[in-house]
Amino acid sequence: MASTIQVRVDDELKMKSDMLFRDLGTDTTTAIRIFLTQAVANNGFPFEIKRNTAEYNPYTAMTEEEMFAKLEKSRKHGAEGKYREADGVISDMRSKYGI
Repeated sequence: MASTIQVRVDDELKMKSDMLFRDLGTDTTTAIRIFLTQAVANNGFPFEIKRNTAEYNPYTAMTEEEMFAKLEKSRKHGAEGKYREADGVISDMRSKYGI
């Protein structure tokens, strides 16, 4: 037995997604079916969901001045004894992320 899912979307989104999936050799219905299959297989969304990071993105390139400022801050913290051993940091990361 098959069930039907009805979803309302903006006309422009429907048109763009239809064109995209056609270019990929499929249709929107099949793409939605693939999404649902992968969501079940992954026990969650089959892609990363994250908030808008336009305000701050820690992975953007730093300017030379920013890099020197961070290095200076690190040196100061090290001199004050404000640091952690790498083994402790790695252990915490393994526990937190289950690796």
